[in-house]
Amino acid sequence: MIDDILQDAKARMHKSVEAFKAELAKIRTGRAHPSLLDHITVEYYGSEVPIGQVANVNVEDARTLTVVPWEKDMVKKVEKAIMNSDLGLNPATAGSVIRVPMPPLTEERRRDLVRVVKQEAEHARVAIRNIRRDANSDLKELLKEKEISEDEERRAQERVQKLTDQAIKEIDALLAEKESELMEI
Repeated sequence: MIDDILQDAKARMHKSVEAFKAELAKIRTGRAHPSLLDHITVEYYGSEVPIGQVANVNVEDARTLTVVPWEKDMVKKVEKAIMNSDLGLNPATAGSVIRVPMPPLTEERRRDLVRVVKQEAEHARVAIRNIRRDANSDLKELLKEKEISEDEERRAQERVQKLTDQAIKEIDALLAEKESELMEI
């Protein structure tokens, strides 16, 4: 029973860290990265699909992405989807290749992005703490129903705390890495 609770908590904490990584990938630095366009959807035969399902997204150089739609008639739709996204990018089309230059970030924009990254990190930490609270309340429930002893509960809570500390340390490391990447010129 205790092991089940700990496994569940560990799995949920891992998912929270992965979700935080995914959020960080969306936050744009000055560098081009194919995952920047992952959340953009394109209208394809009546349904909205991720850009990766209708085109190849590659890095041409440090500041340019190339998007090559698989169908010629998708070029305009893909270009429009990139333009209308919240990323503030201006794609340029040359035949069937769409080039997406990454504008350099201003100091003010960098600071705003760092603020956003810190907020995302705090949301991830809160999620981890909520998982810890759930696991500890499950342990208290087992103790109340006399399925485990107080010593077992205390040891299990210490293990939950270690999992929590480990997950938060991971989030802090990711935050520091992203922060330095954003402030790098």
